[in-house]
Amino acid sequence: MFPFLALFVAACSGGDGSGLPPIAPPGAFDPKFTAIQANVFTPNCATTGCHLGASAPQGLRLDGANSYGMLVGIPSAESPSTLRVAPGDPDSSYLIRKLEGTASVGAQMPLGAPALDQASINVVRQWISDGAIDDRLPSAKPIRVTSLLPDPGSTLTVAPTSIVAMFDRELDVSTVSDMTFLLEASGGDTTFGDGNESSINASRITTTATSATLDLTGVALANDTYRVRLLGSGASFIMDLDANALDGEFSGVLPSGNDIEGGDFEAQFSVAVPISAATLDALQASVFTPSCAVSGCHTGPTGNTLPTGMDLSSADASFASLVGVASLQQPALSRVSAGDADNSYLVQKIEGTAASGARMPLGGGMLDQALINDLRDWIANGANR
Repeated sequence: MFPFLALFVAACSGGDGSGLPPIAPPGAFDPKFTAIQANVFTPNCATTGCHLGASAPQGLRLDGANSYGMLVGIPSAESPSTLRVAPGDPDSSYLIRKLEGTASVGAQMPLGAPALDQASINVVRQWISDGAIDDRLPSAKPIRVTSLLPDPGSTLTVAPTSIVAMFDRELDVSTVSDMTFLLEASGGDTTFGDGNESSINASRITTTATSATLDLTGVALANDTYRVRLLGSGASFIMDLDANALDGEFSGVLPSGNDIEGGDFEAQFSVAVPISAATLDALQASVFTPSCAVSGCHTGPTGNTLPTGMDLSSADASFASLVGVASLQQPALSRVSAGDADNSYLVQKIEGTAASGARMPLGGGMLDQALINDLRDWIANGANR
């Protein structure tokens, strides 16, 4: 599935809603997060095959332990300049746009089922207008890790674009940094502590009240075993707003901890991206030259006017025009973000999911899926020349 912030995918259990638990009558619940979770997210979204567990689309989990931290203040993958939920501003919240069918990308949610009644949408709107407050009772224990994406112990066939940790109390966000939220590669031997590890530097670290995200956009992760560390001890460590150190000890079951503050959280995952034979030279011959660098299209010279300004006339020109170059239509996205096919604007244009303009090739049929897969593999493997 292409990256998509599907927030209400009732179709996962049948377009007619069959198999879903009964929900409250339209709008018959309070504009509170706990009520919205109980009446909207849990019965419609956090179901088997949808936004639940390791296979949740785009890692967007909408179960009670994760949905708040993955919605409020978090950018949409489809429209990175838009927050999924912008506290105080329902009109600018991607969640509302998808529910009301006004988003510039994709279909109205719930997908394949009748639209959510306006009375219920208005309840969600009111919650956002009121500041999108988390009304759950905070844990009485020191802050703990409640979930980690990617899942501890998982093996990924696509390199992750972020590491997301969720917590059960509000963070002292000033304590979350590259000194306390760490990612390391094993050096190819799957073990740690033998001196050949390497630190992975994130492009940035972002936080909400109850989550921390290590952004790996543009960071190419090689096939290896990786260790995530969230520090609860030492010179620098993560704390909650009551100055409790992270209760981080992890024995394979979440939430973390032993009910005593202090202790590092450590978990591992592996990346095993299938090696593709796709090279830029091969893609130039099969995709760019015959479909893009045609008369009146992406022929150069390089400049700020589309389409000619994006020069795809040779492999060298294509590399210079694409890899790490900001899109003119969506400047927040690179045309090709090495290691991150889903957030590469080129892929979005070819697959027809981009927020601006028509699907490419313009006026022609969609590229063969095998060619798109080769393009994705080339990007996922580092977009090398």
